[in-house]
Amino acid sequence: MKVRDIGEFGLIDLISKKTKYKDILVGIGDDAAVIKTKGLQILTTDCLVESDHFKKEWFTPIQIGMKSIEINVSDVAAMGGVPKYVLVSLCIPKDLDVDFIEEMYKGMRKSCNKYDIEIIGGNMTHSNQIIISITLTGKVEKNNLKLRNGAKPDDFILVSGPLGNGRAGLRLFQKNLKGHNKVRLGYLEPKSKLTYGIKIAPFVNSMIDISDGLAPEIRHICKASACGAIIYKDKIPIKEDVREFAKTINEDPYDYALYGGEDFELLYTVSKENLDKVEGFLVGEITEKKDVNLFFKGKEKTIIEKGYNHFSKQRLW
Repeated sequence: MKVRDIGEFGLIDLISKKTKYKDILVGIGDDAAVIKTKGLQILTTDCLVESDHFKKEWFTPIQIGMKSIEINVSDVAAMGGVPKYVLVSLCIPKDLDVDFIEEMYKGMRKSCNKYDIEIIGGNMTHSNQIIISITLTGKVEKNNLKLRNGAKPDDFILVSGPLGNGRAGLRLFQKNLKGHNKVRLGYLEPKSKLTYGIKIAPFVNSMIDISDGLAPEIRHICKASACGAIIYKDKIPIKEDVREFAKTINEDPYDYALYGGEDFELLYTVSKENLDKVEGFLVGEITEKKDVNLFFKGKEKTIIEKGYNHFSKQRLW
């Protein structure tokens, strides 16, 4: 059965029948959702566009649904917050199989259930390709709210986990290579660091998620905080399977980590006094001068301004 056979409202009915609510007043089926709120609210939104952020030949519908939620949860994690509600807007071809949509929502619910998030509404319309727009709301305690502008000179720079898998996985598919299953799965099923972000939020000065690569993300923090940074190249954590894959195609795994993106780890700065209160990989320091440099083998060089840019001429495929 195709989307054109069931129509917009039939598809909405199909989705809403499998959606259960716990603590909202109005959910899917009315002009808007209604929720009770108090305290500080977080709102974030992101889009996944077919042939740009995913290919149906690479991802299963479940994996597409999971990714659409995980990347938004990662933004909330970077603010020290807790996600609560999701609005899903879809642009879909009318000849797309209804089963594809059902499986995609199954993936969304799988990630939502993990984080205790409720899907409470959205919108849908027709298009020539699949576009998934997610709006995620959440809450945050005032003392846990972390922004990009809180870094201070002499802060240490840490990341929550190994980097480079996002770009390695993309290159694996671009090259149409077999094997390297850990790299493949890491790319297809990225996971946010929500629990980690909540845990460290009280002790860090600034935080951001790594969606575009370590280099551009530390630049974002430095720009917002009016400071600089030095990154120690040999301290950047990279998994051995990523290193091995990069070697097979004669590429530099550090380029993956610095400029690749889609790792969805957290990058954060912390004072010396609080360093023993957080976990992670120490990769650098915040400096008073506003240069952003990479240190390796006794030499410093400026980290160039590159990374994924949605509006650049560079395409992912």
